[in-house]
Amino acid sequence: MKIVTIGSRIFVTSFQLAGVQGIVTDNPQAAFSEVKKLADDPEVGLVLISEDMSNPISMELTKLRATKSKPLIFSLPASGSEKKEVDYRKMLKTILGV
Repeated sequence: MKIVTIGSRIFVTSFQLAGVQGIVTDNPQAAFSEVKKLADDPEVGLVLISEDMSNPISMELTKLRATKSKPLIFSLPASGSEKKEVDYRKMLKTILGV
């Protein structure tokens, strides 16, 4: 199963350093388009999307989650969000149960 991140260059690069592939976008609608494409890929099991991209499209994501059980779609804090430090490695381990 593949894990894919969607968000800003900083968000995606943070995960690429841990070996996770990603798609850079600066537009929530473009991010949703990418999520829909990934939802049709049977090899993708987890999509991590930055909150700055997911918040404006939360209704669309909820509808997609209701119709497809896979992939799991998680929103994570974006770099520079209210949280001072974001440890993406720790978050990824928690999500994966490692």
